[in-house]
Amino acid sequence: MILDVRQVSRSFGGLKAVADVTFSVAEGEIAALIGPNGAGKTTLFSLIAGFLHPDAGRILFGGRDVTALEPHTIASLGLVRTFQLTQPFGHLTVAENIAVGAHLRLRSRGEALRHAARIAERVGLAGRLDQSAESLTVAGRKRLELARALATEPRVLLLDEVMAGLNPREIDEIVAIVRAIRDGGVTVLLTEHVMRAVMQLSDRTLVLNDGRLIAEGTPRDIAEDPRVIEAYLGAGAAKNLREVAAYG
Repeated sequence: MILDVRQVSRSFGGLKAVADVTFSVAEGEIAALIGPNGAGKTTLFSLIAGFLHPDAGRILFGGRDVTALEPHTIASLGLVRTFQLTQPFGHLTVAENIAVGAHLRLRSRGEALRHAARIAERVGLAGRLDQSAESLTVAGRKRLELARALATEPRVLLLDEVMAGLNPREIDEIVAIVRAIRDGGVTVLLTEHVMRAVMQLSDRTLVLNDGRLIAEGTPRDIAEDPRVIEAYLGAGAAKNLREVAAYG
């Protein structure tokens, strides 16, 4: 397993945001972490990426204990996250924004910009390299957030609601991009509320509720799990998702 989360917990005052969570992600896998608002998904992502440190438990990346490491060190090892709220450097161009990520590996500005152009091609921003980041649409900013993370050459990419705020056509385009990222050798762990996309993308789905992992399995397994239906999906949504899982 390339990523191991072992009995990880984190509290804020009297609130236990993440409670004794254990799971693993295999190399080459797309795994999805789902759950209702306030379930602890973003907190767990922050713990994995080093933006928060757990009160208990361990996080291993490629067999190395990264529990106490800082985010820039974890990123340099190849474990990189995106953020739900995109915050590009608005005064910089798309190319320059992507190059910021590339500088994790590349010293030369020229090398970083050339790498940025290659990454932009992968996420559908090749024609917007000279455009200012602040002029991008919501969908364009989502692609830019992906590109900045990809420019660091990650081994594992943590995607935090990369499809939030997109229309159905834009969601389908991002689904295709994420599949291509995995096919290019990057393992993906994503959190997402767009369940149709989760069911189309994920090899395995993990369900978090009140900070605890309550279910794990294939998309079809999850759509049929009574605990998940009660805590999150509801009967109607579960039926729809079973159909998506069955027919893609």
